[in-house]
Amino acid sequence: MTALSVNINKVATLRNSRGGMLPDVLQVAKDLQEYGAQGITVHPRPDQRHIRYEDAFALPKVLHTEYNIEGNPIPEFLDMVLSIKPTQVTLVPDAVDALTSNSGWDTIKNQAYLAGIIKQLKAKGIRTSIFVDADVQMIQGAKETGTDRIELYTESYAKEYSSNPQKAIEPFVKAAEMAKKIGLGVNAGHDLSLENIHFFSKHIPDLLEVSIGHALICESLYLGFQNVIPMYLERLKF
Repeated sequence: MTALSVNINKVATLRNSRGGMLPDVLQVAKDLQEYGAQGITVHPRPDQRHIRYEDAFALPKVLHTEYNIEGNPIPEFLDMVLSIKPTQVTLVPDAVDALTSNSGWDTIKNQAYLAGIIKQLKAKGIRTSIFVDADVQMIQGAKETGTDRIELYTESYAKEYSSNPQKAIEPFVKAAEMAKKIGLGVNAGHDLSLENIHFFSKHIPDLLEVSIGHALICESLYLGFQNVIPMYLERLKF
């Protein structure tokens, strides 16, 4: 079964919009695990507009599942993750002013840079993943960096799913098949939801993990975390 890691950035966004500590990011992480989430994901950005670096440092105190920290490996980010030593670091090429992640790495152009970062992370025993588009060339380039996994950027799938699911999934199947062929693990994330997750997971070979934040938080406003997490876990069954 594919593991569900819940991105709690939007919980922190709500907290930061009012000040204070509500909703409590640490308590939400604890509760999500109790409801069945198999991991917690955070993506601290340089402006700390949602998850703050202090949140990232505090979360290990309440986590008993996998901890995935996403981000662009600027020096401050790299220092943080090397200190925390989470289960996994997912490298994302987001610009400082990006509203949300909007592209994968060019793993050929940035191969030497990524390889240097990954070498540092793996020396600390941290599993690594690279955020990539569903492009076979980028998957092959990722292999040369020494990464353990790739995370497929699924926005295009989510956008096209409602009109043509089969067409939407095709490039992701090819990318996942290539990853499997060359020995890379496959994660996925961005705009996956209760509506489209089952079709995606059943068509992607050996999908190890999905990281879901925005849609899951929105769905939980109506249905509650306690109900939404089991609904995702059911849809992730093969």
